[in-house]
Amino acid sequence: MSQVSLEEEKAESELRGRRQVRSFVLRGGRLTDGQRRALEELWPLYGIPDGEGELNFYALFGNDHPVIMEIGFGNGDATWEMAAQQTEKNFLGVEVHQPGVGHLLLKLASKGITNVRVACADAVELLRDRVPDASLDGVRIYFPDPWPKKRHHKRRIIQQVFIELLAEKMQDGAILHMATDWEAYAEFIMEVMRGSRQFENLSPHGGAYPRPEWRPQTRYEKRGERLGHCVHDLVFRRAA
Repeated sequence: MSQVSLEEEKAESELRGRRQVRSFVLRGGRLTDGQRRALEELWPLYGIPDGEGELNFYALFGNDHPVIMEIGFGNGDATWEMAAQQTEKNFLGVEVHQPGVGHLLLKLASKGITNVRVACADAVELLRDRVPDASLDGVRIYFPDPWPKKRHHKRRIIQQVFIELLAEKMQDGAILHMATDWEAYAEFIMEVMRGSRQFENLSPHGGAYPRPEWRPQTRYEKRGERLGHCVHDLVFRRAA
């Protein structure tokens, strides 16, 4: 049995003892029994319930540590690894696909990670309606759907209006870190960011940035590299 299976089995045993143009498509993923139980029983510990009120990060996390928002965390492996390595920060993970949310909840429980909260929601709506202005110390968006067909480019999450929304929600000096293994999407992102006066590129060459130490290499990324894809890390700072 793999280490991953052992960890998820441990979390499962612990459980037994106690929507505009979308930047995503809700794909039907099969929930395992463990993921289903996690969504039912671990959600009260880690989940952000639906609502209309502005989030109170101090109440959510029980401290005033800086908050990093990760948008579209997939199965959450990068999320829990970053949170385990950076315990001085709080992480707000946002994902719409329930199997990935359930997987992350199991990991958080099995590893005793307490500095993560999870929203199963549209990130744009969550940002717009519930995240306070100038409250985020960082935003991380790793391998978003590139929507490669030109007629689908409007579905890409990185758009000028979205970057303006991020700027409203991020503190001065906060870091926006994006990564993609699609060359054309990296060029598209750079074009969008060049049109923003609210962010400055931290790359000394004005392009991609070396992979920061805080970003774990994801399974998706490794698969892309096997296919010959070059990964582009794009790192910007919210200008004062």
